[in-house]
Amino acid sequence: MDKLKMHSPNLTEGNIAKLAELFPSCVTEARDEHGKVKQAIDFDQLRQELSDHIVEGPQERYHLNWPGKRDALLAANAPIAKTLRPCREESVDFDSTKNLFIEGDNLEALKLLQETYLGKVKMIYIDPPYNTGNDFIYSDDFSERKEDYFLRSVQVNEENERLVANLASNGRFHSDWLSMMYSRIKLARNLLSEDGAVFVSIDDNESSNIIKIMSEVFGEQNFVAQLAVQLNPRGRHLDRYVASTHESIVVFVKDTINTNAIHGVEKEGRMEDEYNKKDENGPYRLLGLRNRNQSFNPETRPNLYYPIYVDPQSESVSLIKDDKYSIEVWPDAPDGIKTCWTWGKDKVRKESSLLCAVPYSSEWRIFRKDYLLGTDGEKAKSLVKSLWIDKEFTNDYGRKSVKDLFGSAVMDFPKSPYLLERLVQIGSHKDSLVMDFFSGSSTLAHSIMNVNANDGGDRRFVMVQLPEKVQIGSKAEKAGCENIAELGRERIRRAGEKILESDFNSNWGKDIGFRVLKVDSSNLQEVYYQPGELRQDMLSDTADNIRPDRTPEDLLFQVLLDWGVDLSLSIEQKDIAGKTVYFVDGSDKHMALAACFDLDIDEAFVKQLADYEPLRAVFRDAGFANDGVKINVEQVFAQKSPNTDVKVI
Repeated sequence: MDKLKMHSPNLTEGNIAKLAELFPSCVTEARDEHGKVKQAIDFDQLRQELSDHIVEGPQERYHLNWPGKRDALLAANAPIAKTLRPCREESVDFDSTKNLFIEGDNLEALKLLQETYLGKVKMIYIDPPYNTGNDFIYSDDFSERKEDYFLRSVQVNEENERLVANLASNGRFHSDWLSMMYSRIKLARNLLSEDGAVFVSIDDNESSNIIKIMSEVFGEQNFVAQLAVQLNPRGRHLDRYVASTHESIVVFVKDTINTNAIHGVEKEGRMEDEYNKKDENGPYRLLGLRNRNQSFNPETRPNLYYPIYVDPQSESVSLIKDDKYSIEVWPDAPDGIKTCWTWGKDKVRKESSLLCAVPYSSEWRIFRKDYLLGTDGEKAKSLVKSLWIDKEFTNDYGRKSVKDLFGSAVMDFPKSPYLLERLVQIGSHKDSLVMDFFSGSSTLAHSIMNVNANDGGDRRFVMVQLPEKVQIGSKAEKAGCENIAELGRERIRRAGEKILESDFNSNWGKDIGFRVLKVDSSNLQEVYYQPGELRQDMLSDTADNIRPDRTPEDLLFQVLLDWGVDLSLSIEQKDIAGKTVYFVDGSDKHMALAACFDLDIDEAFVKQLADYEPLRAVFRDAGFANDGVKINVEQVFAQKSPNTDVKVI
């Protein structure tokens, strides 16, 4: 039962609501004097609606704008003094896995990964909040649950009593959602490889806006498709007027000219049955060589209009007429309309063994053999369709997959692993790096392991998830998970174990692990970044610039980030002259990095380390036995390993 508001009505809000009914195009969003987003009226647009001539106003141009867009761009570009700290106890196969699970705010995680994975991610999939009024609210400097958002936006009071009549609609401002997505999409694009593709699950509430954002960031020419995926065949019974049965997956690529961005899918079922002929090269089907599109004809494609000659005995073809190849065939339709061939003469000459002639009544037709298997053994593929209605893609299969792992449906609307497997198949190569920075219950990681197990691939994943608390008393909490990040990690563990129990490709490397990294404050003291705030009484605390609670492995991963070294490379720890040394990507010569953060480093130790000739070497700034050793380090490496880049932290 609703309570009385116990305050006078807001007449301005009422007037705006009335105008919105009459002129919905005039309703926009703006910030009030406190910086909060509110509904407002575009008075220039309203004047135009009420005028019979063009009203002078701001210069018109096609663009997407909202309150906070410049702030979102600033948030994307602003540096942060943070790092990723390793967490071995929550990882699986920490030392050998190539997969990463990052816990923390995804905007900060994306910033930290900019140097390390710049242009290296083949595929990104995200399933962000849909901005329906029931989602978890993201912000660039804080995160809060919807209840806190309603309180902050004066929709409820401290007793959780409603202050406005239409709670849902007032909680659905677009600006905050657009700002949250814009900054993250901007950073994500930097990580994509030149043949990269990004897939975004979304519903009708923000589908048009996500396309506009991504068109601005990627360029509208790199829009591929808006796939319609049937997730609920029965339809949502709470919808008004139309019961929604599908959601969208918006697809963009880094560069639409790159033909490796999106792959087809292997043919199966009825499409595979079409290959009903067979020769020494395997199953094949016959495809007509004549182009049935009448816009391609002798006038538009004169180089594709020519005769082909048939040997009626062997049914083989040639471009040269002689006693053997005596029957002349032109690419004309049965009704006499002139069309053309799909192959030019050069291709016919080079691949004539794939062509054959078949008699039809009183005429001959030219066909080409289309084989099911390529020379590399790969099965023929076809373009994916824009409508996906396979029953395995529905939410029912998503819930079932989670229930099979946990014994209960610990997530309300998990995506089906089969759906994401299809995306992985069309968006990645066998050795690709794949990322999800709204990873939720880690369905994508589950799907990648499944695909690798089936095709022997070596795809790696990077999952990023905020440690959002699960509801008290929920099935997720009963399963032992305090937050969504924990739930995602537990799912990967259980899914990996289950996959190993099943049949899998013998070439699969069986990597079901993940290296957990958590977004945290920098390992360096605050005065390192803000020396102007240093006071005289703080000097005694700055002899060492490292925070006292940080481990050598913490320092190592910050070094990897700063140097742009792959965070999934193998790490080996060795004892050299009583000092602990971390070797990254090998312990022989020319490894990626050698790091020692011990104290009392002397020149003899430095010489021993230089013998390994690492590409990079790093020490603790306060770790040298004396200033003389610190001065001589670069000289030692210059003599024994001149290609080593030496630095201190």
